Amino acid sequence: MTTIEECRAALDKLSDSMGDAEGDVRAAASMERSVTCHVTDLDVTFAGRLTGGRIEVRDTVPGPPREKAQIRLAMTGDDLVALVDGRLHFARAWASGRVRLEAGLRDLFHLRRLL
Repeated sequence: MTTIEECRAALDKLSDSMGDAEGDVRAAASMERSVTCHVTDLDVTFAGRLTGGRIEVRDTVPGPPREKAQIRLAMTGDDLVALVDGRLHFARAWASGRVRLEAGLRDLFHLRRLL
């Protein structure tokens, strides 16, 4: 089981990767949106913003998200780390229900380039 610190490090690594992206991925990452990632097995939520092509985590709170973000993710800590490390394919994890992604239709259209 991963720790909160390992999950935070994975989100930082994802943010760095997004910041270094080019082309369509860079364009998709440049959205300005509120974001939450609920780590279900640790019952903790990272809340922040997708801004300037990066994810800025502003709060770590116990339990599910307190406010409804524009982009909402939920998964286990192990799956978060595996996704960021490239050991788990997002589309397969989403299709199997291991990862939940909720967002508006327009945001989902843009996010598909990232994921």
